[in-house]
Amino acid sequence: MTDEPKPEPPQPIGLDLIAPEMYAPMLRRLTLAALGIGVAVGLLLALAVWWPIAVVAAVVLGAPTTLYALSVQRRRIWLVGTVIRARTVFGRRQLDVAAATGVEILVFPGRLSRIVLRVTAGGARQVVPLAMYTDAGSGRELHLLGLRRLADALAASNLAAALAVSGMLVGQLRAEARDAVLDDRPLFRAVQLVRTRDSVQPVVLSDREIATLG
Repeated sequence: MTDEPKPEPPQPIGLDLIAPEMYAPMLRRLTLAALGIGVAVGLLLALAVWWPIAVVAAVVLGAPTTLYALSVQRRRIWLVGTVIRARTVFGRRQLDVAAATGVEILVFPGRLSRIVLRVTAGGARQVVPLAMYTDAGSGRELHLLGLRRLADALAASNLAAALAVSGMLVGQLRAEARDAVLDDRPLFRAVQLVRTRDSVQPVVLSDREIATLG
């Protein structure tokens, strides 16, 4: 009797709207520039003031930018099966979408408008960027595989809101597959819906609004 082959574990799918590899070189240059400016200012001040003051000034100038660049490089989001895994500045966390107790779509209006998915499960909460659009009509959307796997993970939940969002993401997939214009894409229409309200605060879409977008 032959053993049945074990199913392969699900592969991690990156959910970063902009892959860190794309901006890593720029962040490295920013880090080196900040360190260089801090050191240069510190050396110049050391010629005129007490050296501990020069060191403090160098740290104040160089540290914030350096820490910001390093923290941005560290942040990552993956989806493994139905589990979202995130690496943050202070550690790691994970959340099972199938066990979600809350699923929301938020729109952050502005010249660069963002639309995100917010999932809550137990005491954990995770935000996943879905798209961002400019006033000029350009933007960036989460890649097709990420949308597909995210829609599947939401469909595994018993939560009505999760199923509604899953349907909206499937609608987005279909629109992207046929290379539809922005006005025919659910994520962009969600942003436009909020822009018409002339709001400056983040807006949580209702279940009815999500259903009409799908």
